[in-house]
Amino acid sequence: KHIDTSEISGKPILNISLREKMSDVCYTKDPSSEHEYVSGLRQVGLDDVSSKDGIRMALEDVFREIDLYQNDVTLLQNRFVSPLSKIAADYYKFYLSDTVVVDSDSCVVLSFVPHTSQAWGFIGKLYVPKNDSTMFVKKVDLYLPHSINVNFIDGMVVSQTFKKCTDGTRLKVKDDMIMELSVLPGTPKLYVRRNTHYGNHSFEKFNIEDYGLYSDQYEIVSNEAYDIDENQWNQQRPVPLNRGEQGLGNMVSELRSDKFFYWTEKTLKLLFSGYVHTSKNSKFDYGPINTSISFNSVEGLRLRAGGMTTANLSKRWFARGFAAYGFKDHKWKYRAEIEYSFRDKKYHSREFPVHSLRFTSLYALDQLGQRYNSTNSDNFFHSFKRMEDTRVTYMRQQQLLYTLELTNNFSIEASVNFERQEATRWIPFIDGYGNRFNHYNEAAFELDLRYAPGEKFYQGKTGRRPINLDAPVFSLSHIYAPKGFLGSKFMINRTEFRYSQRYWLSAFGYIDAVFKAGHVWNSVPYMNLLLPNANITYVVRPESYSLMNPLEFINDSYASADLTYWMNGLIFNRIPVINKLKLREVVTFKALWGHRSQKNNPFRHPELFRFPDNVNVTDMGSVPYMEVSVGIDNILSLFRVDSVWRLSYRNTPDAPNWGILVGMHLAF
Repeated sequence: KHIDTSEISGKPILNISLREKMSDVCYTKDPSSEHEYVSGLRQVGLDDVSSKDGIRMALEDVFREIDLYQNDVTLLQNRFVSPLSKIAADYYKFYLSDTVVVDSDSCVVLSFVPHTSQAWGFIGKLYVPKNDSTMFVKKVDLYLPHSINVNFIDGMVVSQTFKKCTDGTRLKVKDDMIMELSVLPGTPKLYVRRNTHYGNHSFEKFNIEDYGLYSDQYEIVSNEAYDIDENQWNQQRPVPLNRGEQGLGNMVSELRSDKFFYWTEKTLKLLFSGYVHTSKNSKFDYGPINTSISFNSVEGLRLRAGGMTTANLSKRWFARGFAAYGFKDHKWKYRAEIEYSFRDKKYHSREFPVHSLRFTSLYALDQLGQRYNSTNSDNFFHSFKRMEDTRVTYMRQQQLLYTLELTNNFSIEASVNFERQEATRWIPFIDGYGNRFNHYNEAAFELDLRYAPGEKFYQGKTGRRPINLDAPVFSLSHIYAPKGFLGSKFMINRTEFRYSQRYWLSAFGYIDAVFKAGHVWNSVPYMNLLLPNANITYVVRPESYSLMNPLEFINDSYASADLTYWMNGLIFNRIPVINKLKLREVVTFKALWGHRSQKNNPFRHPELFRFPDNVNVTDMGSVPYMEVSVGIDNILSLFRVDSVWRLSYRNTPDAPNWGILVGMHLAF
């Protein structure tokens, strides 16, 4: 009853999702700025496995509208060389192929193809009116070459139509994109169409305040965007919905009445969110599931159970936490937090923008020299390690945290922390006089500033995943712990800075760069110094050192660079037979320069804790620590395998000089 037809292959298709967006785009030339006011949003279909806005932003980024007049065209979260690029003549072959009529204008057809069919370029046609001395492009058709090194895409057509105003201004009036995708072999293909129409162009001055827009926002969504009724949509649509699109709502209701489909959809939602709803309008969600079972050298088998409350219980008060038990150390660990949001939330407390006050109490293992920036430390896949993970203490912490996030992606976090570190048999607390301590206390104030202009991310229930890394991210933090305050044994002043961004190299791939620096301003125990992030798992982990052992280097000043070059098949695309596998190259270089001054030398300052006897702490000289990896990416469109070499400090005891890492990298 709901079958439609693909405009690429002519095969029957079944609509499973329809998303519509209605907005006004406002542009000012001086000062240059562009804003979008979204007045209407509509979603019907089976893809509501997670947040509406998160999926919308991800789809809009993947299937961006193409700007032909840029040197690089952003599409599928990658860069293609535009046929109007400065290097187009070196990248494409052009042919005068035909003369056709487009909207009553006789146009010359300029066809083009890339020199290398696997390279990131298009096959297409430009339609230019014969007698137009400005070479105005009236229409463009773009296609992906069948042999291109792009994952999942079986076919793509992009068609754009322009009109010319009397003053020569070029206006886009239609942008139509159609794709056919194969996610897994043997499964039904996906058909995606993004159809954008522009109309009612006006060159009159407008008042930006009438739209509620500000200079630090590109997009603002009306509070009533999801409440637009069907009559208003019918009046505003430039093109009516076809039969299959109109019946999508009824089809979804029919499918969800089937028990097999109902439970399949529930399973997919669990995989996406990591949490299990405990009822239809769940007031408490159980999860995250991937942390339920793990193991490590200290705890042995570790079982964990936890969850969070939702806005169905309260739109402003939230709680979350977990309890975990280690069968080897026979200790219970826990985390409990209660949070008050100054804004009403739709479902959970982490929804952007956050403005809240949160109190957290926890008891957990503190893995010195290891930080898990992009996942949980008790993720099951990180349980497999190349060495015993015994450089740990037990930590009790109470924290009061104030968070303010602004819509321009500037955020402030201010916190008061009370922390008690408890010694273990692997990490004892012994000062230079031979005194042994069971624990030591630290009460600190911390301020974190973060600014990421233009950042887009997918909002999860526990964290956020960047949709792309194009936007620069700046962060600055400072920790101050006054000596004697609430039993603090030492004064601590520590400052750190971080900057990251993706740099595009047009047809030659891109580089993900992360730069960091930090300094400790006074004499503190080694646990409070700057401990490089060591990765002792077999999994590729960002912003960590794969061949470094925890606590191998202990510094009070450091600067680091982390560069990953994704070559997108720059070499493999030119090798016969190999190019059929669509493999891609990835090269990573990491360097750390650090220094520990005499004020933090426990041999000169016996009031400081001595380094553990079972840890080989290396004093870093003028040569930085460096490691490089060369990997094969896009294996089966999903996996990555890296070979890593240590370039300096190769004679450190118990530290490897070479290793193999695996990872998952899902990309077009």
